[in-house]
Amino acid sequence: MAITIAVASGKGGTGKTTTCANLAVALSQFGKEVTVIDADISMANLELVMGIEGRPITLNDVLAGTHDIKSAIYEGPAGVKVVPAGVSLDSFKKARPERLLEVLSKLEEECEILLIDCPAGIGKEALTAISAAEQLIIVVNPEISSISDALKVVSIANRVETNVLGAIVNRVTEDSSELSARSIETILEVPIIGIVPEDPNVRRSSAFGVPIILKHSDSIASQAIIELAAKLVGKKYIPEKKAKESFVKKFFKGVFGGRKK
Repeated sequence: MAITIAVASGKGGTGKTTTCANLAVALSQFGKEVTVIDADISMANLELVMGIEGRPITLNDVLAGTHDIKSAIYEGPAGVKVVPAGVSLDSFKKARPERLLEVLSKLEEECEILLIDCPAGIGKEALTAISAAEQLIIVVNPEISSISDALKVVSIANRVETNVLGAIVNRVTEDSSELSARSIETILEVPIIGIVPEDPNVRRSSAFGVPIILKHSDSIASQAIIELAAKLVGKKYIPEKKAKESFVKKFFKGVFGGRKK
């Protein structure tokens, strides 16, 4: 049986799907059999990030009852198995979201780690995905609106007894207006397990439909995600660009007492 990890966010635009896709690839590079599913059936984007758009059978077809889940699993980058939700409006209309739990239970038999790219927010589909997972990672930006919305997701996860592994703070800059790591941990009451700096290579990679850790493996965002994947599988990883480490360390100081003014 797979370890199931829901990757969620309180609001759209945090970079959740991109983070989830790249984390899947990074975990695969550490030798894990990884499947990632796009559970955001109404606003599907995972297939675009993974470069497998236009596949004939998708999760929406499975939820509609016309196909088996195995027919919607595709080989993605770095050997990651990908279940796209599909962008067809007709398939979406026929989909029955209540069947998602059944689908996820079948996918657990196909891999070591199952990542669920959840819909943003706290709607019914997001709740179903979160409750089906053993673990939850919440992706946030270092701004109060993102943290406020994430707090609701964490609360729901606690209610449905899904263990919250922690938060990934994404798109971090050195702007003084950003919340510190310590502040984020205090508000959410969960540990920060990863910090991903703002990186223009993320946008460039997305334009080509290639995960950033494959197209720009030495970029600061790539190194942060690979380091997080290493933590999750219990392996040690030293980022390639040591000169950039000071940036992350500077932000992490907030956890241990430093605070941005």
